[in-house]
Amino acid sequence: MSIAASIKKYRTQLGDVQLVAVSKTKPASDIQAAYDAGQRHFGENKIQEMAAKYELLPKDICWHMIGNIQTNKIKYMASFVHLVHGVDRKKVLVELNKQAAKHDRMISCLLQMHIANEDTKFGLNEEELREILVELDQYPNVCVEGLMGMATNTSDAKVVSAEFAYLKSLFDEFQNPLQWTTLSMGMSGDYKLALGHGSTHVRIGSAIFGARNY
Repeated sequence: MSIAASIKKYRTQLGDVQLVAVSKTKPASDIQAAYDAGQRHFGENKIQEMAAKYELLPKDICWHMIGNIQTNKIKYMASFVHLVHGVDRKKVLVELNKQAAKHDRMISCLLQMHIANEDTKFGLNEEELREILVELDQYPNVCVEGLMGMATNTSDAKVVSAEFAYLKSLFDEFQNPLQWTTLSMGMSGDYKLALGHGSTHVRIGSAIFGARNY
């Protein structure tokens, strides 16, 4: 299936749920093909790769940073990033706030929760989440819009479903008082389960662009 056909397929399936086309490792030409098919939201996991693509591609693209964040590289995306999905520690919030202030803008972000039974996944635990939430006024140039999480890489739907349900319960707890709008969960292999648990943003890469080029 072509990139354009894949974009059309997922946008039709998802309806009001935001498709973030994960374009990491893919050339600008592939992103342009998806853009020409109507896609505007793209996800990258390396800041400098995203910044390079930003320079090459249309400026109405909404760039999502979905990978683990090196704080010394935040400066490269601070002027243009649309949404940072992977805030997994206070140090990232501090630097996002600092760099956003330099550009006189507000950077939107999500707090990444560790919901998977895997040490390779990053994220906050519940105690760390609650500590950050009572300190949000310390970051006036950062807007926390909700939560993000990555489920265990397993074919056991019950395990994945339980992890998504837990993330949704945390989101529901804080949604009204904090006016949260975004729950980012679900990828190519588990997005249908994520939709069943109220995901607002799904991150799909290989199912659109094919196997990644490492």
